[in-house]
Amino acid sequence: MDSIGSRPGDAPGFTPEAPVTISDTEARAADDRPRAAVRPPRPSSKPNGQWKVDGTAPLNGNEEWKQVDNGLSVRDRIENIYSKGGFASIDPTDLHGRFRVWGLYTQRKPGIDGGRTATLSPEELEDEYFMMRVRIDGGQLTTEQLRVIAGISIDFARGTADLTDRQNVQLHWVRVEDVPEIWRRLEAVGLGTTEACGDVPRVILGSPVAGISADELIDPTPQIDEITSRFIGDESLANLPRKFKSAITGHPSQDVVHEINDVAFVAVEHPELGIGYDLWVGGGLSTTPRLAERLGVFVSPERVAEAWHGVAQIFRDYGYRRLRNKARLKFLLAEWGAEKFRQVLQDEYLGYSLPDGPAAPKPLTQGDHVGVHKQKDGLSYIGATPIVGRVSGPTLAKLADLLEAHGSTRLRTTPHQKLVFLDIPEENVEPFIAGLDELGLSARPSLIRRGTIACTGIEFCKLAIVETKAYATAAVLDLEKRLEQFELPHPISLHVNGCPNSCARIQTADIGLKGQLVTIDGEQVPGYQVHLGGGLVNADRDDAGLGRTVRGLKVAADGIADYTERVVKRFLAERDAEADETFAQWAHRADEEALQ
Repeated sequence: MDSIGSRPGDAPGFTPEAPVTISDTEARAADDRPRAAVRPPRPSSKPNGQWKVDGTAPLNGNEEWKQVDNGLSVRDRIENIYSKGGFASIDPTDLHGRFRVWGLYTQRKPGIDGGRTATLSPEELEDEYFMMRVRIDGGQLTTEQLRVIAGISIDFARGTADLTDRQNVQLHWVRVEDVPEIWRRLEAVGLGTTEACGDVPRVILGSPVAGISADELIDPTPQIDEITSRFIGDESLANLPRKFKSAITGHPSQDVVHEINDVAFVAVEHPELGIGYDLWVGGGLSTTPRLAERLGVFVSPERVAEAWHGVAQIFRDYGYRRLRNKARLKFLLAEWGAEKFRQVLQDEYLGYSLPDGPAAPKPLTQGDHVGVHKQKDGLSYIGATPIVGRVSGPTLAKLADLLEAHGSTRLRTTPHQKLVFLDIPEENVEPFIAGLDELGLSARPSLIRRGTIACTGIEFCKLAIVETKAYATAAVLDLEKRLEQFELPHPISLHVNGCPNSCARIQTADIGLKGQLVTIDGEQVPGYQVHLGGGLVNADRDDAGLGRTVRGLKVAADGIADYTERVVKRFLAERDAEADETFAQWAHRADEEALQ
């Protein structure tokens, strides 16, 4: 059998002596201290598993099973064997590895507390149900597609539906027996789950207002479409060292969190070459955060797909594979630096030099698109927020009806767990907003509700230590009452994560909460470590930066509102209003006592 994911002529694959399983805890790094940049890896006498340096012989169990079968072919087994034989018929390697390539993870068995997350095996933690991730590149949906997702949620997922900060929709309680029918319904309307998870190119974030905003520089939809049509499901990219995250925006608000993606394209106007993109590489958070770097090149729209493919191939061929916790592009960039990365991209993968390019200017508006905004055609788009991304199948179905009743069939998901509704006629704006309010979505939310996101948490996630959605929701509702009489100068971003892996981007929030067991008054309870003052480039700050931690600062899981109220009030009392000081600026200059 030829090595799947390698080039013709590379080392052949092989069949391991016994099934190889993958642990869900393998992705955790030993050192979770936040840093401004990942340190270059120390020289090692052992190979790093870089295909173009060390050869393609697999150096761990994950690499073994990926070379035998990278996961794309497991769909046939799901449709023809596992859906008929049920959960017990699933091969362990498929279950804990290859299913991910099709957007499927086993979810956490109810009743297992966070203290047992690190001590139990995946088999002990998992239930016989799946989380399914619906891939939505660029976040673009129609009401027809929304109704299909809603119907799947109601029929097969106990009504669950969560908006993620990767523009996907996640469903829970999915049985393997129902997966083929779910795929049939999704694919009938142009959706799917191909490479929604796993060591593959995942969903491509795109501006939620692509093609309709009055102030966008360029519509990135053609570039997103070209990448997805050419490369998603491509065998040559289906065995990457780890996940590969992408983002493309043509909007001046830089609304796709480009600094924390493996590869990102940000629209910019070149003084001689016109409108194109600034290329960023090597961003990522998790337990060892690193912000992406500009390569300093200008990429014309017609060359975006080639440049994206070149970066993906560099990751495939030079990315570290021996240790899972070092197998992200950010570690390679830390070793090489931007100059070498650019040179390798041009010399080995593109075959031509990219022109130097300028950086995009600082955004002047917020990138979450909440509120009412004019489109280029005179209609309006309206951004609304549910609380911490939680919706439901019935809610999505009602949203489709509401949108059509007010003259539109288009909507978008966002990288901020929001929804943006397009093409609303002027006379329908206020009635539509009233309808959103009845469904629990607000187009004019409080700044606390607007800025709060949360990951899946212990309710469904096998990696989680602490509950997130319920605690964050309760905190938002409580804080809206407690802070009602105070005027916040800017949205306060509150990101709540159930474990150290930062799916909710804790290091880039004003207040980021990392789930762990904490000791308070001598008792160990579920809680969070606090990160303060992080953020990405936006209308309120000039540069991106990671939050700071205060030694010993921990918050009980049910104490989010108490702590947030305390620190926000301290900020309001001490901020330099004349300089329009932001929470992040204050948090980095404040002494530790003020942050307790």
